[in-house]
Amino acid sequence: MRTTRLVVLMVAAWQATASAQLRVPCVSDLCKLAAAGSLTSLRWPGFSDQRESVDRFYAPTNFALVWTKNGRPTETAYRVIQLLTDADQKGLNPEDYDAARWEARLQALQTSASSPREAELADFDLSLTVNALRFVSHLHFGRANPGWFHGSKFQHEEADVAAIVRELMLPGVNARNTLDSIEPPYESYRQTLKALQKYIAMMKEGRDEPLPETEKPLDPKMPYPALDRLAANLRRLGDLPDSAQISTDTYGGALVDGVKHFQSRHGLDVDGRIGKATFAALNTPLESRVQQLQRTLERWRWVPHSFTRPPIIVNIPEFDLRALNDKYTTELEMKVVVGKAYRTQTPVFAAEMKSVVFRPYWNVPVSIQRKELVPKLLKDRDYLLKNDYELVTPQDAVISDGTVDDAILAQLRSGKLRLRQRPGPENSLGLIKFNFPNEHDVYMHDTPARVLFARSRRDFSHGCIRVEKPKQLAEWVLRSDAKWTPEKIAAQMEDPRRLEVSIQQPIPVLIVYATAVVPSTGEVHFSEDIYGEDARLAKILSAGPPYAAPPATSGERGPHPRE
Repeated sequence: MRTTRLVVLMVAAWQATASAQLRVPCVSDLCKLAAAGSLTSLRWPGFSDQRESVDRFYAPTNFALVWTKNGRPTETAYRVIQLLTDADQKGLNPEDYDAARWEARLQALQTSASSPREAELADFDLSLTVNALRFVSHLHFGRANPGWFHGSKFQHEEADVAAIVRELMLPGVNARNTLDSIEPPYESYRQTLKALQKYIAMMKEGRDEPLPETEKPLDPKMPYPALDRLAANLRRLGDLPDSAQISTDTYGGALVDGVKHFQSRHGLDVDGRIGKATFAALNTPLESRVQQLQRTLERWRWVPHSFTRPPIIVNIPEFDLRALNDKYTTELEMKVVVGKAYRTQTPVFAAEMKSVVFRPYWNVPVSIQRKELVPKLLKDRDYLLKNDYELVTPQDAVISDGTVDDAILAQLRSGKLRLRQRPGPENSLGLIKFNFPNEHDVYMHDTPARVLFARSRRDFSHGCIRVEKPKQLAEWVLRSDAKWTPEKIAAQMEDPRRLEVSIQQPIPVLIVYATAVVPSTGEVHFSEDIYGEDARLAKILSAGPPYAAPPATSGERGPHPRE
């Protein structure tokens, strides 16, 4: 993984005198405008979030004008303005960088008197600087603060935004290469950018006519009045080959295959039936799909740009896990079950996987103990014995695994005693647990509830992540340790004894939230916004820079009780 390139050209010379220069009293109109922290000519006047970068940008020249020469915009100014007006190509909003205002500003300078006023030039200069700093910052770090989203914590590399904008001004600099160097280096990010261009182009074609819905699900061999429109939509989206022959009378044949392909890309039951959910997905406006792709690009910018080794990535709304190889493409993929959309949502964060536990105990969290198991014990006092639970003290000393009396129930409610499920095939954590220590107490594990992996929507857990292929994941995780062959891993899963294996070099784990994903195949997969995070992000971004967190709403996630 290439690390984010921190621009060093000229930075040493500039920064050596920057501190002293920042203490020089403001004299020029430009310096006075910058000191105000707000500029009325901007679409989003306040630039408190970029105030320090503005000072760093102008400090080397003591707030001299940099974007004009002899009262006229420089070639560099035109080049950077073009980057700002093309910001949608990067999944950003050009209007956040005054796209609609640059033509008038440039025209004003061209038609001014032979010598434009200093105030006019200062306004133009600061406008371009603030917008360029915003653009570079948003491209590297993202626009919203991930900390505003529950559990979203990532350690991001630093970058000198002012120095990067300075580099864009250098003669002969390839702006594309400079910007590429500060963007997320992931293949999925680059594929998402490509998909975004495709969907923007389709959206601009203006053929977003909804399909008429049927009262009952549309099954194969049934008549449907809009078969031609259905076929055209599937072809445009890439789900139906151009050469496919379709019936003009009934829904069937290649059209059913096309619908199944569409369903597989949208997290729907792949049955070829066009019911309410499939009609809703087919009729989702392309503008909404463009926005989903833009939000995915935003979230990619939040995560670290480099790792000690290839990571494991779990995407919550997609219910999917991908383990990456040394080229950072997918080497192992599987379904997952994540936290329920109400109250026990899986958080977004980064951690390091440090151990694998064969035949783990399940230490029941007190919240689950009180809310779920105590009521079961009230109905059946032999529930512990029947389900391999045992009573333990806070020090893990075993008290009993038999019938529970009222005194013990009271201690279970208070938390003075705990419940622990013994290792075995019916243990809630299955035969393997994957530990990556984090403040949320979330981990990955096997599960005896295998039937849930057949569901298209898989938010059933208390917050932890159940994996479809625990043995294959263990093989991938322990692949650097020669003694842990697939045969030994299989044998250890059958061994009744508990064993914890340390991972020689911890593996980065990313738990992310993206409703639009583009793997290396280039095929776009869309998911439902199960936690409402896309809606929250859209609200934040619509307010424009400097972005602020929306007020907390009632009913947001509770604690994660670790399963």
